[in-house]
Amino acid sequence: MAGNPRAVRIAALIQRVVASALESQMHDKRLAGVTVTEVRVTNDLQIAKIYWTQLGRSGHEAGERKRAQQALRQASGRLRTLVGARAGLRLTPTLRFIYDEVPAEATEIEDVLTAARHRDEAMAKARVNASYAGDPDPYRHDDEEESDGSGSAPDEPAAEDTDEADR
Repeated sequence: MAGNPRAVRIAALIQRVVASALESQMHDKRLAGVTVTEVRVTNDLQIAKIYWTQLGRSGHEAGERKRAQQALRQASGRLRTLVGARAGLRLTPTLRFIYDEVPAEATEIEDVLTAARHRDEAMAKARVNASYAGDPDPYRHDDEEESDGSGSAPDEPAAEDTDEADR
């Protein structure tokens, strides 16, 4: 579709015609809340895939989607006639209706991101009054070794040990 500008123009025209027909001319209650999200036309202009979604009542989405799919299948002939009349094409593309899963998946992703954001906020609140489990700085520093009072580094043998070894 991206390579054929005519297919892109016809897809946009089909989307406008089908969306306005669903809104104003199709008086089927099963099509309430149906939205055309995208139309893709093959390069040979023979098939138009119409992606649609539906806003339904929570808990009833699956049943409403099946009824809307059936209504779209039944109305496809009339919608194809309308597209042919408006497009002025010699051959009107065959209309195939495909349920668009993207909006539902986007909602799920938004829910996951919201939950992650709440966990991050809870961790930020917990960090405000948090303190280290051990010493704030558990590592040894060179300046502490010099101040222990013996005057020699712990890795060097004492002067008495070297005298006995030389004998």
